[in-house]
Amino acid sequence: MKIVHVLAAAVVALSLTACDQVGSASDKASACGEALGLANLNPNLDPAQLAAQATDKANRLRELANKVSDSDLKQNLLTIADSYVSLEQRKAGGLSNLNDWVQRNADNVGKLKAACL
Repeated sequence: MKIVHVLAAAVVALSLTACDQVGSASDKASACGEALGLANLNPNLDPAQLAAQATDKANRLRELANKVSDSDLKQNLLTIADSYVSLEQRKAGGLSNLNDWVQRNADNVGKLKAACL
């Protein structure tokens, strides 16, 4: 009888672990979907609008990073959030050449996609 209880407990434990993994995968997929949706930005906006949009995106990416357990995904989300802060600072400083930021952001989005797989 004790063996049956031990086996039942083991099955319950494995089931809970599987549920956690499914929940974690679901959270990761949700965070990836939202983050990739945030990755677009129109640099031709009015500087004030661009700064506000960059700040909003950076804040949301940081919120997502705080919710995910996957360390690679978390780091990629924070890196992209930092890039939006950097863009905001560039525009506030009157710098108009955004080519290097666009390239860096494209590289960061590529890393995010890889972390999401």
